Amino acid sequence: MELDARKLKILQAIIDEYVMSASPVGSRSVSKNPEFNLSSATIRNEMADLEEMGFLEQPHTSAGRIPSDKAYRLYVDTIMNRAQISRDEIRKIRTHFSSKISEVDEILKQTAVAISSVTNYTAMVLAPELDCDTLRHIQLVPLVPGKALLVIVTGTGFAKDAVIHVPVGVRTEELEQISRFLTKRLYGRRMDMVAEMIASELEPEMADRREFLSNIADGIERKITPNRKSVELAGAGNMLHYPEYADLQKARNFLSAVEGRDALYNMLKRASSLEFTVTIGSENEQDELKDCSVVTATYRMGDQSMPMGTLGVIGPTRMNYGKVISVLEYMRRSLGEILSNYIEED
Repeated sequence: MELDARKLKILQAIIDEYVMSASPVGSRSVSKNPEFNLSSATIRNEMADLEEMGFLEQPHTSAGRIPSDKAYRLYVDTIMNRAQISRDEIRKIRTHFSSKISEVDEILKQTAVAISSVTNYTAMVLAPELDCDTLRHIQLVPLVPGKALLVIVTGTGFAKDAVIHVPVGVRTEELEQISRFLTKRLYGRRMDMVAEMIASELEPEMADRREFLSNIADGIERKITPNRKSVELAGAGNMLHYPEYADLQKARNFLSAVEGRDALYNMLKRASSLEFTVTIGSENEQDELKDCSVVTATYRMGDQSMPMGTLGVIGPTRMNYGKVISVLEYMRRSLGEILSNYIEED
């Protein structure tokens, strides 16, 4: 059986209607579409063929049909049209960044909130990955006896800090000397190589401070590697507004899956090497997300070729894919510009 142009057009009409209504679609409803000049009986036969081909499913004893994951995959890959973002939606997004934001974490949080408010789905943003960035400066700032603040500044201007242990006998002036030494020796090196270089090259040169240098290397590794706590989440409760999550246990499972952030971090991390990803229903590895679709996009800062991080949306499988992809395209460019401006101003 062949998926010809007529079947494809009928399938698209069913998907479009189901996305809007969340109710199974019948042949009579499709026949009322002005684009078709076909009888209900003809459309019913075509729908039967689409069901046999695995593109439609019949829930319970309903006379209508709903799209399968296979149908959504075909829709996204071949027949979907991207929606245009309206001026009102752009204005709504910009209101989240209208006041001056002084921290990168707050920029990411507002990005997630903006995406969620425009799409009405759950939004997530993974903090910039600094592995491929370079080191510009290291500074050790004394805090209290036995503790110092390790400040790392990258080539793109991101600053990270961590509290580290300072061995007995290390004076304030020595902290400054070590800061200058590390900055000079490690300047311009890739961040994912800095800790290894400290261990293999610098520790032997400063054998009497080997333990302290090891503490510094550990602090750097902790701060350049995103983890589940690096995921900003917004709009988790939005999913509860959709009939797919009227079942209380299903809603609890979803909230538990996303609020733990482990699953989100793993998804965003895997997607970080691709411009866009769309994972539909059963394609998701985690059981709690097999009734959802996940769309992700990578963002860059300025003219950088390497992706800095990932943002995404989780919604029901009948999500408005065209709109979500358009919103993520707009937001990934906007986030790159916002981060660039933040670094330049800072």
